[in-house]
Amino acid sequence: MSNYYEEISQSVISGQLDRVKQLTQQAIDAGIDPVEIINQGLILGMSVVGARFKSGQMFVPEVLMSARSMTAGMDMVKPLILSEDIPSAGKVVIGTVKGDLHDIGKNLVSMMLESAGYTTINVGVDAGPEKFLQAVKEHKPNIIAMSALLTTTMLSMKDTIELLKEEGLRDKVLVIIGGAPISQDFADEIGADGFAPDAGSATDLCKKLLA
Repeated sequence: MSNYYEEISQSVISGQLDRVKQLTQQAIDAGIDPVEIINQGLILGMSVVGARFKSGQMFVPEVLMSARSMTAGMDMVKPLILSEDIPSAGKVVIGTVKGDLHDIGKNLVSMMLESAGYTTINVGVDAGPEKFLQAVKEHKPNIIAMSALLTTTMLSMKDTIELLKEEGLRDKVLVIIGGAPISQDFADEIGADGFAPDAGSATDLCKKLLA
């Protein structure tokens, strides 16, 4: 049985999507607990990927392949599980801010968070303050994660924080930001709760903030 876990995990690490699907189906057919397939196979593999990415041993294209492989396995297993069987580490609303259409970094952060057990609500790209506000009201997340790759769109992060204050919701949600032009100084300046320079750090930051 543990052999399945190991093979699934290794296939996620090497980004072999078809192999992950094949092994996941075999594990399901063998009657292995779906939650264990996720935790001991898919997520375990992705956590290795996260560590390697952070230490510079793996790069974005490889991580995306691994993440897609993990997601393909997850999509097969999730329908077999009652949602309450999988405890969530927290809920994160994530999006790229208004005027910015870059999504690779955001999607990477989202996948890394999911592999660390977080529930993510992806509001997509070009998301204005109102879109984040609506997601906060609807989903009641622990954290909002905003991404920007253009210096011209950074101030939308500030606008979102200001709108949350106006609506009396700022103290109900943590705000983290990231992206190429973003710095800790900018995070401090606009009143964000944290800044992460990359996807691996974003997951660590969420863990730290929710600890």
